[in-house]
Amino acid sequence: MPKMKTKSGAKKRFKLTGTGKVKRKHAFHNHILTKKHKKRKRNLPRSVWYTAATRKTCSNS
Repeated sequence: MPKMKTKSGAKKRFKLTGTGKVKRKHAFHNHILTKKHKKRKRNLPRSVWYTAATRKTCSNS
């Protein structure tokens, strides 16, 4: 039986670290930025770690 292919959308959006944590970026930082306040725009580009519950579903794709 061949290996299952990785979902190409997930491959582009998530990074798996050596310790097994899943890293992702925030959405909503491309356009329509005028109505978003400064603090929100500053925090959106930062990376976020998935929780253990979400990590399980993410690893299945």
